[in-house]
Amino acid sequence: MPKQRRYSTTYPGIYYVNGKRPDGKPEKIFYARYTRKGKKIEERAGRQFQDDMTAARANALRMDRIKGKDPSNMQKRKFKEEQKLKEQGKYTIEKLWQEYKLNRPHGKSLKIDQGRYEKYIEPVFGKKEPNELIKLDVDRVRIRLLKKLSPQTVKHILNLLTWIINYGVKNNLCEGISFHIQKPSVNNEKTEDLSPAQLERLLKSIKEDGNIDVGNMMLMALYTGMRRGEMFKLQWKNINLDTGFILLADPKGGPDQKIPINDMARSLLDSIHRSRSPYVFPGRNGGMRTTTGVAGRRIRKNAGLPDDFRPMHGLRHVYASMLASSGKVDMYVLQKLMTHKSPKMTMRYAHLRDDALKSGASQIDDIFKRQKFEQKVVNIEDKR
Repeated sequence: MPKQRRYSTTYPGIYYVNGKRPDGKPEKIFYARYTRKGKKIEERAGRQFQDDMTAARANALRMDRIKGKDPSNMQKRKFKEEQKLKEQGKYTIEKLWQEYKLNRPHGKSLKIDQGRYEKYIEPVFGKKEPNELIKLDVDRVRIRLLKKLSPQTVKHILNLLTWIINYGVKNNLCEGISFHIQKPSVNNEKTEDLSPAQLERLLKSIKEDGNIDVGNMMLMALYTGMRRGEMFKLQWKNINLDTGFILLADPKGGPDQKIPINDMARSLLDSIHRSRSPYVFPGRNGGMRTTTGVAGRRIRKNAGLPDDFRPMHGLRHVYASMLASSGKVDMYVLQKLMTHKSPKMTMRYAHLRDDALKSGASQIDDIFKRQKFEQKVVNIEDKR
């Protein structure tokens, strides 16, 4: 291949060759020759159009490199390679996340956290090491997220960031942060309930609605306290009418649980027509259901219930409230029926049981009043 012709310029050590732009038009490519520390160097200064290079600029660049004010191209490449190796050794939030999730059991909760990380954490903090995080930046993220997400969701996101950092510190992969990551306060004590009249209207609305499957799911939530997601995943193979138990596979990301089948739930299951789908409440084409659509909201509206009453989860609360109010179910049994991981989650219903106990204790007043015992109580000491 013939050597490109070099054209000298009015500046010593600066020459150019003819090249082409991406569009095929000609342009000059400038080169500089110089000696530094006894070593002869010849390197490209830049392209005429792409780098806006001229002979004068190439000469200024050559003089800076002779004086050591500007590193040579080779030095720049070496520096980039060193920086790249240094970056590879750094444990950024992204690199810590990759290590952290390898030690997390695969399942629904990891998939949810994967989405939270990719959407909210990685774009802001992914390329930073934990010790590079600034409290003000984290606070700004929290405030921004609270404008569009619930406090509970934002708390989950910031908890995940904390767990990733703590994992790195615990395994000596990185330095920690110098501040506490503040999470939003969350009020999870919302307990929905229905009056007898509201419940009667709801049952009537379910019966009259055309969506039988969603209506049956609402009744199942009311009869068993099952979560919406648990009913989405519920398969016929997990129902044992002989032993009288339903197996809940992977409830809310935890270990499998089983709940008893009461008479109302049994009658409901017996009334459901079995299709070829393995699911009790199948979705499209017999697959797993992912939504209840508008049917639940329509049933709620026709029953005249408040707009903030959640058609599925609200009925789970109604189930728990009725059991607690009966005074016949203690908190431990209620925890097992609700498949709560912690007794603390069940204690929101404790006041209802206390009311039932108080009501039961007050029955002695009525008994004495009916028998007029209060008028016949005789002070034994007086008789003596």
